[in-house]
Amino acid sequence: MTLTNQQIRYLKSLAHHLKPIVMIGNKGINENVLIELDHALEDHELIKVTIAGADREKRRDMTQVLCQKSAAELVQMIGRISILYRASQEPKLF
Repeated sequence: MTLTNQQIRYLKSLAHHLKPIVMIGNKGINENVLIELDHALEDHELIKVTIAGADREKRRDMTQVLCQKSAAELVQMIGRISILYRASQEPKLF
């Protein structure tokens, strides 16, 4: 699913007040992180992910891996925070 510009603007406005749900530390992405990411996306659809202890390129690569593994769309990436969206079985936002 590719998000349109209007959908991205809408999701950014919804995500503005959210707190990060998934936090990735220095150990990086492992199976437990992916399981928690999947549960969070199914429950909330729109989440913030914090990636700590990495440079810009590494954070961008890790975000791409998260999107690929979870079938989520990247809404926005600012600094250490990435906003991800994936429609759940019963969509709530659209």
